[in-house]
Amino acid sequence: MADSVATAAKTTYLMLDYENVQPKNLGLLAGGQFRVMVFLGKTNVRLPVELVTAMQSLGERGQYVSMDGSGPNALDFHIAYYMGRIAATDPNASFHIVSKDAGFDPLIAHVQKQGFSAKRTATIESAPVLKTLTKATGDEQVDAVIKNLRGMPKNRPQREKTLRAMISAWFGKPDAARLDRIVAELVKRGVVAFDGGKVKYSLKA
Repeated sequence: MADSVATAAKTTYLMLDYENVQPKNLGLLAGGQFRVMVFLGKTNVRLPVELVTAMQSLGERGQYVSMDGSGPNALDFHIAYYMGRIAATDPNASFHIVSKDAGFDPLIAHVQKQGFSAKRTATIESAPVLKTLTKATGDEQVDAVIKNLRGMPKNRPQREKTLRAMISAWFGKPDAARLDRIVAELVKRGVVAFDGGKVKYSLKA
């Protein structure tokens, strides 16, 4: 469970109201200080491949929360419930809700009064961490890709095509030239090598 871990370092919990906002990707959330929770309504039975791929890359840092029923503001109450549980176990938690629903703002204000960092944005691209990473320099982006790959030792892509798709999902489908530069730099640094379409990794834990 994402809410069962309490650490001395601040952990940012990004909570996505998927009924209200349907991004094609989660961007590149590199670093173990981020945990992503995607809250699904009863009708959200199909998810885009890009989002699923990005969630898979997060490993234990990514979590889906599905509604068992439906009703007015049901998903909102679930988000509030999980925020309360996390706040009770992780005093260093920081919260970021992604939703167009301004009804969350009183909850955000209350959480802030309790001493927690909390924010809401209407789009996932507006989240400060995503804006920082997607606008980072080429070398910083490659560093972030390497960090993410190190954090997923059991489910790294085994084919070049799959690796490219995963990197593309992390960055919100960059143009082909930028994607080629990232992959070329991974090869140059000796992080990956390709053999007949298969990927060989050389990553220290």
